[in-house]
This record gives sequence, structure tokens and C-alpha cells, in this order.
Amino acid sequence: MPRTLNTLTLSDAKQMLQAGEAKAANLGIPYNIAVVDAGGALIAFTRQDGALAGSIDLAIGKAKTARLFDRTTEYLAELAQPGAPLFGIEQSNGGNVVIFGGGLPVKYDDQIIGAVGTSAGSVEQDIAVAMAAAGAILPKAKP
Repeated sequence: MPRTLNTLTLSDAKQMLQAGEAKAANLGIPYNIAVVDAGGALIAFTRQDGALAGSIDLAIGKAKTARLFDRTTEYLAELAQPGAPLFGIEQSNGGNVVIFGGGLPVKYDDQIIGAVGTSAGSVEQDIAVAMAAAGAILPKAKP
């Protein structure tokens, strides 16, 4: 039986980056923003002028982590606390799992089609920028 795979496109990713950048500008913080497709491969990335260099890998890692586990990185962080069911998850997948808030899977018709990851501000700010980015392609997709 033929199958189709819905995934974020470059056009979607560009819209998401633009919305994320606008939210970052509103916060007054230069951001790193990454968008991955349904397979977790990087589609697009932006580093605003002055964004923290150390946050580049974090933004990409959050997007990939959100897609790998189909959960927000904020949720995974809660489950990774000592005594919680996923304690130590950040050591899986070659240690490339990032569990700070700011990574969101993106859904279309309840199917995950990619993810976005952001990094540069506080966890709350990272989540807000990621939500703004994901919201750019709503109602087509939802975080």
C-alpha cells in the first residue's frame, strides 16, 4: 500500500524562522532558531546577529530531540529529573539529546511533520520563540 509522508518544507521553515526572529526581536534578544523535517534532518537555521555561539548547537539539538522523542524538550526535562522515569535520557543517542525547554514537535493532522528548536534566552523565552515559530504555519500545523 502506498504511503505518503507529510513533512515541513523549506518554505514552511522560512516562515517559521521569520516568525521566530520577530518574537526574538520583540524580546530584545538575538536568537538561534533551527527547523528540522519529519526525519529530524535540519531544513533551515538562523543565527541572528549577536546570538550566543554556544546556543547554536543547543537550538539544533532541541529541534532534533523534539523530533526524536515526539515531545517538547520542556516535557522531557521534567521526566529526566532524578527519580523520574526518564532520568539520564540526555545521555542517550550519543549524548546528543538536549532537554532544556525550547524544542517543539510540529504536527499536521495529528502527524508530526518536523520540529523547531530555539536557544539564547531563558527557558521561558526559548519556549515563547519556538511557539511563535511553530505558530507561523498554523492552522496548517500545531505544536
